[in-house]
Amino acid sequence: MITLHWVYALMGAVFAGYALLGTADRSNPRRFTTAAFWALLALSMWAGDRIGDIGNGVLVLGLVAIAGFRGMGRGSGGVSLAQRQARADRHGNGLFAIALVIPVTALAGTFLFKAFPAWIDPKQTTLISLALGVLIALAIGCTWLRARPIVALQQGRQLMDSVGWVAILPQMLASLGAVFALAGVGDVVGGIVRLAIPDGSLLGAVIAYGVGMALFTIVMGNAFAAFPVMTAAIGIPLLIHQYHGDPAIICAIGMLAGFCGTLLTPMAANFNLLPAALLELKDEYGVIRRQIGTALPLLCVNILLIYWLAFR
Repeated sequence: MITLHWVYALMGAVFAGYALLGTADRSNPRRFTTAAFWALLALSMWAGDRIGDIGNGVLVLGLVAIAGFRGMGRGSGGVSLAQRQARADRHGNGLFAIALVIPVTALAGTFLFKAFPAWIDPKQTTLISLALGVLIALAIGCTWLRARPIVALQQGRQLMDSVGWVAILPQMLASLGAVFALAGVGDVVGGIVRLAIPDGSLLGAVIAYGVGMALFTIVMGNAFAAFPVMTAAIGIPLLIHQYHGDPAIICAIGMLAGFCGTLLTPMAANFNLLPAALLELKDEYGVIRRQIGTALPLLCVNILLIYWLAFR
């Protein structure tokens, strides 16, 4: 049976490839520490379930040490700018078709693979389909552009080197949310928030949950980190247990409320600061400023949707 372990093995191979190619990149002044960073990630993908909690903790500390002491760097090489421009002029917007293969495969596989529970883990069809979509897109791209697979790996390494440690920030923050939930932070926050909500006020509880999701996301930089805290604080005890709301609607739209906070925070550096750096924008926070007019109305809409749909 194909399980999530196959996806982890694939990702480990990709990160190991980044590490090996990075070691050979003499144009990167920090090539060995950069390669060590990707090698540690490869190790976590391949053996994270075998090295135990202490081993994973040491591994994370190694990643933090490399990033904290500015061990990440980037070099040059790969496909030249002139060659990329020539391909863009030749193929135009058709190049985006390669990228669209990934979500189309993920969507189709999510529904189709559930019909084959003996072959594919039915609980992980989406992630397995996503990985399959990447492989199919890679094959199509290499065939269409007449490029070797090593070119895609090299370009991927250069992109990840440019992104740096920020690439794993979402996973780190999501883990922080799980730690907060286990530490009982949600119960403490819930006790404080309930003091401000009028007794019997369903709308007040919904507003507190939606705004709380956005605010915690702004502070923590990731809605996945805010979700266990706010759901334990308000979502489960008030909206689900006390007011008997639909858990699926509350949790799904609550995440969308959290994503509104993602649009407003520099803590979500991979979304809001990295594009400004890569595009060399004059305003470091220009992306965030542009998103304010979208995030705030969407937050209001999400709160109203929870109120209207979850308590019919």
